[in-house]
Amino acid sequence: MQSEILRPSPITPTVDLDKQGVQHGFLRLPYSRDDSAWGSVMIPIAVIRNGNGPTALLTGGNHGDEYEGPIALFDLARTLDVGNVSGTVIIVPAMNYPAFRAGTRTSPIDKGNMNRSYPGKPDGTVTQKIADYFTRELLPRADVVLDFHSGGRTLDFVPFAAAHILPDKVQEAKGFDAVTAFSAPWSMRMLEIDAVGMYDTTVEEMGKVFVTTELGGGGTARAETVAIAKRGAMNVLRHAGIVSGKIDHRDTRWLDMPSGDCFSFAEDEGLIETMVDLGDSVKEGQVIARIHPIGRTGVAPAEIRTKLTGLLAARHFPGLVKPGDCVAVVGTVD
Repeated sequence: MQSEILRPSPITPTVDLDKQGVQHGFLRLPYSRDDSAWGSVMIPIAVIRNGNGPTALLTGGNHGDEYEGPIALFDLARTLDVGNVSGTVIIVPAMNYPAFRAGTRTSPIDKGNMNRSYPGKPDGTVTQKIADYFTRELLPRADVVLDFHSGGRTLDFVPFAAAHILPDKVQEAKGFDAVTAFSAPWSMRMLEIDAVGMYDTTVEEMGKVFVTTELGGGGTARAETVAIAKRGAMNVLRHAGIVSGKIDHRDTRWLDMPSGDCFSFAEDEGLIETMVDLGDSVKEGQVIARIHPIGRTGVAPAEIRTKLTGLLAARHFPGLVKPGDCVAVVGTVD
């Protein structure tokens, strides 16, 4: 049986990924639509290259309603001095650019969740085509990958950087070393509840060093969390030996997500009452949220109890919840 022929990516970069110096341009993806018959999705990209050292790929906007990453990366692309670089820094501040422009988690074009679309397809949807380009063209170039996330419009987190527990303990250790260098207030040994199709998984399966974050949420950004993102990006680049200068080390506390018991989900619809605040200590069996029915008065709220002793690392953000919504995440403290 003949092997399947892999189609070329339809995306064309307007920058030369191998050229020395500083370049600002686009990943141009043809997209024919009602208002532009021969139109394109134009995804901003910057390449800062000086010599033949390691390569870092820095990304934000994997989900379009998360803003610390795009703010930090648009700023870094503008201000990073090529004279301080030994190697290459590739910056894509808003990976899922259609979602970023719309302020939504998923793409308004195809409803694609980019972080569940990997490795992508060159002849798939717009989101799948973008994922395919990263998988085949950008990730193979990278030695270290930093992908910024926050809670978007539906979650809020204590600000942390994270890496995953991996079968390859050497690769795992490199990831946690990079997280330590990032120097967020919190550092997480992270468990994913749904790792299929994730950017994270694709990067790690290639053997790359991967760092991610959750920096606040609520569909906005705060001065504190943006400062953490900016400092963390530079720290990771310095740790990788790509940018000169000393790492700006800050105190960090480590959290673990040892099992699915970290997560609490709503089984009822209603108005959520948070019983503890982010960063507060909690004990196993403690009521951390109540869900009040909103169809009539006189009905007792449902109680959400934690299954672990630890710290409230994330909570549902809007006031109303639906069955199946994640309402809280508890991390255990070292």
